Amino acid sequence: MQENYLAKWLNGELSEEELAKFKSSEEYASYEKLERISSSLRAPEFDVESELEKLKKDHIAEPDKVRPLQPYGKFLRIAAAILVLIAGSYFYLNLSKTSYSSPLAERTEAILPDNSEVFLNAGSKISFSKKNWENKREIDLEGEAFFKVAKGKKFTVSTSQGIVSVLGTQFNVEDRKDFFEVSCYEGLVQVQFQDIEKQLPAGTSFLVIDGRVVESSDPTTLEPSWIKLESSFKGIPLRYVLRELERQYDISVETKNVDTRLLFTGSFSNTDLKMALKSIATPSRIQFKTEGDNVLFYVEDTLQ
Repeated sequence: MQENYLAKWLNGELSEEELAKFKSSEEYASYEKLERISSSLRAPEFDVESELEKLKKDHIAEPDKVRPLQPYGKFLRIAAAILVLIAGSYFYLNLSKTSYSSPLAERTEAILPDNSEVFLNAGSKISFSKKNWENKREIDLEGEAFFKVAKGKKFTVSTSQGIVSVLGTQFNVEDRKDFFEVSCYEGLVQVQFQDIEKQLPAGTSFLVIDGRVVESSDPTTLEPSWIKLESSFKGIPLRYVLRELERQYDISVETKNVDTRLLFTGSFSNTDLKMALKSIATPSRIQFKTEGDNVLFYVEDTLQ
């Protein structure tokens, strides 16, 4: 069938010959049925006047709700968001702190913004505001650190037990549980502990044990012994010596029938555990045994 037969048939434009040929085609029956059904369809009646009147009544009965304009609302929200961002940035830059830490059995060295040097002993941490360093040279210390301070403004080290202030010098601060010691190796150091303020010239120390200021030995070297990988003590209760041993080797130390209040004078290596154990046990007249990362100090015959 020619493609234009259908359009001409719908418009009644086919000749008799064309109509006869179209009716003999396979498609004619379907087209004829479709044309018969469509001719019976009627559009629904629609009264324009009545529908228009109904629309007017609905519009008058329910007037548009009045919404007051808020020309500044969006602006205020944006301004508030900007203020929050500015305030957040200020506090982040000025209150956020840079920190360095030294894990157990390790040491860490740090260079401060003014080129001052800090050496952290095992199990220690410092934090400070790098952004505000030029205005305030202040450091928070947990543990033990040796400072070589560049000359400049007041330099302050804050700990849980006391505050140390200097201008430019070399000193060591140890702040452990129930133990606080400051040793000056060069220059002058000021120590504040509770209501006590003390000036420490080079070659002197300040020691607090269990909250009491006690007599301390003065340093005889140019830097603390742990800088050279050795822990030294003079008249220090044995329990603090054993704690330091745990930090230097990341081990667990226990005692049995050992009086850890006894004062210990001596030193141990921070690099050779076996030698360190002997260095503690021999002058203390006690024994020791090891099992993995665990060490037990005991009085002879107590394990039998």
